[in-house]
Amino acid sequence: MSETTLTFAPFGPSHLPGALALSQAEHWPHRAEDWAMVLSLGRGVVALDQGRVAGTALVTRFGEVGLVNMIIVGAALRGRGLGRRLVEAAMARADVTEFRLIATPAGLPLYRNMGFHETGEIVQHQGFAAPVPFEAPDVSGAALPDLAALAALDLRATGMDRARLIDHILRQGRIAVRRQDSRITAWAGLRPFGRGLVAGPVIAPDADSARTLLCRVMADHPGAFLRVDTQADSGLPPWLETLNLTRVGGGIAMSTAPRPRTDPLRSFALAAQAFG
Repeated sequence: MSETTLTFAPFGPSHLPGALALSQAEHWPHRAEDWAMVLSLGRGVVALDQGRVAGTALVTRFGEVGLVNMIIVGAALRGRGLGRRLVEAAMARADVTEFRLIATPAGLPLYRNMGFHETGEIVQHQGFAAPVPFEAPDVSGAALPDLAALAALDLRATGMDRARLIDHILRQGRIAVRRQDSRITAWAGLRPFGRGLVAGPVIAPDADSARTLLCRVMADHPGAFLRVDTQADSGLPPWLETLNLTRVGGGIAMSTAPRPRTDPLRSFALAAQAFG
């Protein structure tokens, strides 16, 4: 491939096979279904070399926040600034007041130069989950009529309007909720992803509640391949290690407009690095 033959185009469904091939070359776990989900929730751009997908970048808009994600540049074109061009083109397609992303250590200088600021460390745990005991009478399953309540809690904790994502999790996976006087006070999601399942988001007031909710969504899947992306300061990493979920990587959370955390509710696990 030659940079002189590159063109840019809006990311459409016809580009999904090429994007999947790029991610497979990088040993990403994403299936075709995972790529399709990200595209259904966001907008992006592709770099094309004679019609072949050579790079991708998307932005998923959740209210006034845009999550920059799925940034890949084919090995033959790295080191030439294509990644930045893709990210800038994707961001130009989203009219939001704040952008967020999860950066690799190698990407930090670029994103700092683009106006992003570090907001925390994300640690990824995965493995074949050990069986977990579960007994909590105030925890039950959620259904579609709970969508508005779930989204409202999520907005308080993250500053993002992720109702579309939560709807997808309700339809394709499951959500466990803690209720007090019939009112939802915390919740955790689980859905198919990659090699197995991903647990998140987890929205709760404290780590104990987060662990309880994670136990609920995990209890029906002993031995399943499970991924959890959590914040380094969440208090969950040591516990996840006891469940055979080994730390395998992570990244640095960044934002163009960091917000102080004022609500006791917080996110204890990401829906995915692409979705915050």
